[in-house]
Amino acid sequence: MAPLTLTQIDALLAQLLWLAFALGLLLGWVVQRSHFCTMGAISDALLMRDATRLRQWALALAVAMLGLGLMTQAAWLTPLDSIYAAPRFPWLSYSLGGLLFGIGMVLASGCPTKNLVRLGTGNLKALLVLLVLGLSALATLRGAPALLRTRLLDPLTAGAEAGPLAGQWLASVTGLSVSHGVLAMALGVSLLLLLWVWRGPDLRSPGHLLGGLGVGFVLLAMWWLSGVRGLVPEHPETLERVFVGSASGRLEGLSFTAPLAHWLETFLTQSTGPQRLTLGMALVPGVVLGAALSAWRRGELRWEGFTRTSDLLRHLLGAVLMGMGGVMAMGCSFGQGLTGLSTLSWGSMLAAAAMVAGAALAVRAQWWLAERHG
Repeated sequence: MAPLTLTQIDALLAQLLWLAFALGLLLGWVVQRSHFCTMGAISDALLMRDATRLRQWALALAVAMLGLGLMTQAAWLTPLDSIYAAPRFPWLSYSLGGLLFGIGMVLASGCPTKNLVRLGTGNLKALLVLLVLGLSALATLRGAPALLRTRLLDPLTAGAEAGPLAGQWLASVTGLSVSHGVLAMALGVSLLLLLWVWRGPDLRSPGHLLGGLGVGFVLLAMWWLSGVRGLVPEHPETLERVFVGSASGRLEGLSFTAPLAHWLETFLTQSTGPQRLTLGMALVPGVVLGAALSAWRRGELRWEGFTRTSDLLRHLLGAVLMGMGGVMAMGCSFGQGLTGLSTLSWGSMLAAAAMVAGAALAVRAQWWLAERHG
């Protein structure tokens, strides 16, 4: 295959952005129609003992994990090229960031993805949450909070000797190749998830299946889009391998905290020079429009805003915590909780566990306050 020219790479980038936008449309439609929500899944399981949405989440993860394992085995891509495969990860930043994000997700009535979907249905609360979240994330990426993160939290790192992925550990103890180890680990974990998913008859209805299978498909499609279609083996200027449309220069999947910050940065600094659009940024408007189309077809489009100062303050605080926590944990409930976990990286497991802990803590606290004040 002949090396691509710069013009061809620009054309490829445009194609990738449109495909990512289309995946955003599909994701917004699926999430709005199925009520897929990480925060809602945790809340339902804790307060109502209803694991339906938790099983949706597990099904989406199993689909993405199994598909990624198969693509790795087929040598289409490797999760070792992803942003989740750093040899050592900042464990304190992941833990604290995940905890803050989980708390913020409950206070703001949902994660960034859910708020994009709510915005598409006419919820102006979500608009404020997304703007404040983007500002908080941008400050944690580039501003004064970034100095605290990079100087105090990021230097504290940890990592496994076998490598950043659980599949590498399995390969080291069994003598398998890394690709076989990744596939075997993905098969084992996804099988356990699927067995638990199918134990619940409540998920066998088409509407409930749509959430798990639809989100899982989009997760998998984003891996393919970034790592297969977007891979240029040799850039004509640097002669290095590049992932076109990636914000980090590495293989990326589905995530929303950093893209929201990048949109805000583009809006504020476009006059100083053209800002590069990324796959993650292309997803954002797609999700909003997809949710709007779904809500319109179902007659669920309606304006909604704040009626109480306490509700406004709660959402503002949640948005700030999500923006800070999402950057510190290097991903949101989709970025680490689904995309990162599908690689079975140790860092993603820690960040996702911290998010669940933070959300559970906030849900319990809100329930206690509601009971105390009637």
